[in-house]
Order: sequence, then C-alpha cells, then structure tokens
Amino acid sequence: MRLSLTPRDAVFFDLLADAAANLVEGADLLHRLAGAEPTDRPELAALLRDAEHRGDEITHTTMRRLNSTFVTPFDREDIYALASAVDDCIDHIEEAGSLIVLYRPRLLPRAVLEQAEVLQAQARSTAEALPRLRTMTDLDTFWTEINRLENVADDVHRRFLGELFANGTDAIEVLKIKEIVDALESAADAFEKVANHVETIAVKES
Repeated sequence: MRLSLTPRDAVFFDLLADAAANLVEGADLLHRLAGAEPTDRPELAALLRDAEHRGDEITHTTMRRLNSTFVTPFDREDIYALASAVDDCIDHIEEAGSLIVLYRPRLLPRAVLEQAEVLQAQARSTAEALPRLRTMTDLDTFWTEINRLENVADDVHRRFLGELFANGTDAIEVLKIKEIVDALESAADAFEKVANHVETIAVKES
C-alpha cells in the first residue's frame, strides 16, 4: 500500500459505505415489491424511489467533496468512477421496480424473484466490501463473488428469455416481462462494474 505524508480526506470512505448500505435497502425493497400483491406494489415502489433519491444525494455529496478536496484517499478519477457505478446500481434497481408497477403484468414469473434475490446478494456483498477500502483487505473475495453472482443472473436471464419466447402467447405481455427482466439484468451488470472499479483501486494501491 502506498504511503502518504499528506493528510487525506477519509470522508469518502463513509460516503461510499453509506451508498452501499442504501443498495441493500433498495434491493430488499425490490424483492418485496416483486413478491407483493399488485395493490401493495405502488407503496413499495414509492419507498424504492426514496432510496434512489438518497443514492443521488450521496453521489452528489461525493462529487461536491471531490471538487473541494485537494488530497483524496486514492485517485480522484477512481472515486468518481466508483461512486457513479454504485449510483447506477440503485438506478437500475429502481427502474425495475417502477416498470413492475407501470406495466402491471398479469403474472410475474419466478425468474423475476430469482434475479431480485441475486441483486440482494450482490448488494449485501458490496455493503460488506466497500468499508474495507479503508484497509484494502480481503477485497479479492468481493469481486470474485460479484462476478459469480453476475454469472448466475446471466444464466437466469438466458433461461427465462428462452422460455418466454418459446411459450409466450400474448405479445404485449411478453414485451412487458422482457423489459422488466432486462432492467434486472442491467442492475446485475452494474454491480459487476462496481466490483471492477474496486479491483482497479486495489491493484493501484497494492
């Protein structure tokens, strides 16, 4: 790890940890929404929007701090990229929840809950890992696990699309469900980008 003779603003560690904790709340809300009765979904979607707005606020605070801080814990560009990637995760999670409410599909397939469960696992892994940026310890297990989970999400996505197009009879319903599942897949991909940024930081700081 590089040594620095200049004090570095450590608040970025707290902001990244807060953003990651917010992902856990967002992923849990999405899972609840996907399993809820249609009449209960709008209220959960509103809570999910609140989580997305909190994520935006944390990201904006991080960017403002970057613009006013001379010495950062690690490369300024890497903090920016990581904070933006974490924000993308909650954006995609909120988008999936909003689509479920907006499209009102007649029946949500099991694949939606499966993908939501993957996102929950990715969010928890991220929330456990980002505070370890302070010490740069045990981060390799993080990106390995996130990549594994993203592969699981890919498998669910491919299997579901195959079944959807093979068995779907209502073209409009097929398109609705596909867009929801695609948003969930985008969220899983976004978590992988977070892991990639963490790996980049860890390599630079080693």
